[in-house]
Amino acid sequence: MTPLKSVLPATLLAATGLAMADPPLTVRVDYYHTGNAGTELFSLHQVVLEPLPWPGNMKKPIDTVGFGHFRFQVEDPENGDVLYSRGYSSIFQEWQQTGEAKKMNRTFHESVRFPKPEGPVNLRILKRREGDRFEDLWQVTIDSDDMLVVREHAPVAAPVLDVHVSGEPSEKVDIVILGDGYTSEDGQKFETDARRLSDYLLSIEPFRKRADDFNIRALAPPAPRPGTNRPSNGTYRHSPSGTSYDAFRSERYILAFDNPGLRQLIQHVPYEFVFILANSETYGGGGIYNLYATVAVDSAWADYVFVHEFGHHFAALADEYYTSDVAYESTGQREEPWEPNATALNDPATLKWRDLVAESTPLPTPWPKEQFEAFQRENQARRRQLRVDNRPEEEMNQLFQTEQEFVMELFKKAPQTTAVVGAFEWANYAAKGYYRPEMNCMMFTRHDEFCRVCSNAIEDIIDLYVD
Repeated sequence: MTPLKSVLPATLLAATGLAMADPPLTVRVDYYHTGNAGTELFSLHQVVLEPLPWPGNMKKPIDTVGFGHFRFQVEDPENGDVLYSRGYSSIFQEWQQTGEAKKMNRTFHESVRFPKPEGPVNLRILKRREGDRFEDLWQVTIDSDDMLVVREHAPVAAPVLDVHVSGEPSEKVDIVILGDGYTSEDGQKFETDARRLSDYLLSIEPFRKRADDFNIRALAPPAPRPGTNRPSNGTYRHSPSGTSYDAFRSERYILAFDNPGLRQLIQHVPYEFVFILANSETYGGGGIYNLYATVAVDSAWADYVFVHEFGHHFAALADEYYTSDVAYESTGQREEPWEPNATALNDPATLKWRDLVAESTPLPTPWPKEQFEAFQRENQARRRQLRVDNRPEEEMNQLFQTEQEFVMELFKKAPQTTAVVGAFEWANYAAKGYYRPEMNCMMFTRHDEFCRVCSNAIEDIIDLYVD
């Protein structure tokens, strides 16, 4: 097993041939992740040399934040030195927590990307286990000079828009926005949506003060019909990225299930992070750390969802709410979450954000939980009924508006804890046993600010990519 914080200095690259005057090519390894609730295995699909050079910062090859259910490492086969590493999460891991995973096997396609080395390397996949340690799952030798490596690609599927470009890819955090369900007549709408949501993201701290550290580009392959696949109401659409509502039978959860299709579209844009815009008005979205985030662009709450889901994808932020229906099954255990903004509070003295907590702040920290819970119990019942009755989306929007008004009014009655960092019970999809850092945050309600712990985590990720 490999300790979570086992990392090597960036100067290692200079000794391994990865540090070059010009950016190296980008290697993508595609593989299959198969299993069920208790087992998993991997098999290699293909090795790809993408059409663009490596977009990342060659001075920062090693993951120093330690987030993610998984970590991949590119290793020197001679001495085992780690040349490149990143943490990530996956669709397979999320599916593995559902009831379906107890009944059947499924296979998901996944990819990892890294700068092209000078010779063969070992690719190692590790998974986080109990005790916050990473354990080997799979390793394979990758020779990116092999004659069977994929080198030719279909042309870019749509014009690439420069939404917010601050500098060279290697010096910035690079985001690609992919449109889903936009027809050839929707080109202007897609550009408007991409710019609107990007502007909102960069208006929220800490993204606002770090806006010059980001590049954002966008493209939308023309769809034959407008809209995004939504089986629960009979809306069926073809998507080259496999983007769809009803992921894991959760009606508002939007994921992209065609990973090869997704990668073929976005490989023509320098990127480290991916956002998919679903051309739909039905409230929905999703976010998986270091994979992608999604949002329904025409929902009345799209701006908020865009930033909330990006928090999952970009900085591994946990959901701090419990009220929404989710497909994951509780294990009944209260292990310490690895996400930066959730805790089981097993030992208050070692709380991961203890440096932000005043000595006078009690742990756990009191808040009007009972009133909030009573309201949400009725509110969620109304939400479920609206979906069962297939009511117009404006009724759902009004429900969310009423909910947010209640939350803000309730929290006004507890001013003594409004700006306090502590440990507030109700987080990580659990009403009991897990705690969030502040009473309110973008990861808890439809708030317009991140708490201090979440903000710090976001900046840690920015610093992982930017000098």
